[in-house]
Amino acid sequence: MKIKSLLLGAVAATALAPAAFAERGADGHVNIIYWQAPSILNPYLSSGTKDIESSSLVIEPLGRYDPTGALVPYLAEEIPTVENGGVSEDLTSITWKLKEGLKWSDGSAVTAADVKFTADYCMHPEGGCAQLAKFEGISSVDVIDDLTVKVSFAEPKPNPYGPFMGGQSPILQKAQFENCMGAKAPECTEANFGPIGTGPFVVTDFRPNDVISMEANPNYRDPAKPAFATLTFKGGGDATAAARSVLETGEFDYAWNLQLAPDVIAKMEEGGKGKVVAAFGSLVERIEMNMTDPSPSLPEGERSTAKHPHPALSELAVRKALSMAIDRELLVEIGYGKAGRATCNLVPAPAMYASDNTDCLTQDIEGAKALLEEAGWKVGAGGIREKNGVKLSLLYQTSTNAVRQDFQALIKQWWSEIGVETELRNISASVFFGGDPGSPDTFQRFYVDVEMYANNFDGTDPESYLAQHTCEKAPRPETQWQGENINRFCDPEYDKLVAELGKTGILSERGAIAKKLNEMLTKDSYVVVPLVDRGRVSGHSNTLGGVQLNTWDSELWNAADWYRIK
Repeated sequence: MKIKSLLLGAVAATALAPAAFAERGADGHVNIIYWQAPSILNPYLSSGTKDIESSSLVIEPLGRYDPTGALVPYLAEEIPTVENGGVSEDLTSITWKLKEGLKWSDGSAVTAADVKFTADYCMHPEGGCAQLAKFEGISSVDVIDDLTVKVSFAEPKPNPYGPFMGGQSPILQKAQFENCMGAKAPECTEANFGPIGTGPFVVTDFRPNDVISMEANPNYRDPAKPAFATLTFKGGGDATAAARSVLETGEFDYAWNLQLAPDVIAKMEEGGKGKVVAAFGSLVERIEMNMTDPSPSLPEGERSTAKHPHPALSELAVRKALSMAIDRELLVEIGYGKAGRATCNLVPAPAMYASDNTDCLTQDIEGAKALLEEAGWKVGAGGIREKNGVKLSLLYQTSTNAVRQDFQALIKQWWSEIGVETELRNISASVFFGGDPGSPDTFQRFYVDVEMYANNFDGTDPESYLAQHTCEKAPRPETQWQGENINRFCDPEYDKLVAELGKTGILSERGAIAKKLNEMLTKDSYVVVPLVDRGRVSGHSNTLGGVQLNTWDSELWNAADWYRIK
């Protein structure tokens, strides 16, 4: 089967909202808590989930993915396909038509010029766009008329739904951001903290790394929505406090990412104020290996860049040994229970894209020792391995979270058993996942040897996600430390295979290429060391209706449909 066939009508446009509301704002106030606090409301300047999802309440894409992974129109009249003429027969272009009468929250008209501008903004050669992989292969974006925009690709694009689809690729208002192009993008604080949008809510106050106040968008396209007049988005704290505030005290209506031990969550649910919702998607907890040297002894601007390869992690044997020493099944048991599955894959789903690689699932301490020994890393003073004057000593960071700190402690112990010295560091999630180009502590800056976190991709096709690891997408000073290739991996063969995936239409062949790309990052090179395929686990109050947990898009994708159960 070819994707072209798939495009002939397999796109679903489902109506998932409850019965029409009496009037906009009739249900008063709603409280949301994300224990990782947003630091910016522009997903093109941050790949942190908490920034992408909070901004999704305000700015929207042309289309989204529903909880089944189906494509549904939002600002667009319909999802373009070959059948309806929106995707060209030769698969080299996709044409989007905006709904008529759309307004920005300031009352001005939404036009195709805004859509084109968004592409220009992200693709600016002097900028550092956190979602650049979404725009892979584009040759031009052209305004046909006020409501029509055409995206052309350099080669046939069997999956043309990268740009403007999902919470990671929303439309920006040209009038607000046109003086914020390229290197100026991070400097536009007012726009980045309070974007003018088309979503159900508008920002009235934003305190970075703390709280966002919002009110219903008076120009939202459905006059009956949102049901809530005002919204508070609280950030910070920890997963325990967030879960308690929904499940036990009822102080909040929605709590995201309840990354807690399963017995802890079960006990909290007994409080009777709320319920837990969970589903598996593409969220993988992993360790990223820094392929470059983060040493503070290097000149600023050269640390963690391709100018200096890592003195130890550049060796495949070292990276593989670190992976072999880990007991993933135990990590699942203590951290996630039924909401986790041990995995060796960066792309665990959908099934057609998931490799059958299981090599990493059995811990092998002795094998890891032998591998290091064979590679010339000999045990030295204090049991720490050395080679050519370099000690096998690593700084290992992650965000502050009880489960992640448990993981760090266990992995440090296992690594010590094979002769690796490990220093642990944890950083506030609001800072770690923030997009501040001046901060040395963001996961993009990667000023340590290894780091651990999880993320996922929009929709059910991993093409853009895998394209994040091409050479040119490494964060560096020239991109304001933005970029999706976090570990600075660079393999021309990988880049060529990404390009091949972009023009391959037969689904079985796309699956085979995606699996190979996944294995090049994991099984072949160990630059990414997957640990746990994590189910999304969140909680909502018993009085909050309309919630549909979505693992393929922003969890807040349908907040316009939420309502109060009386």
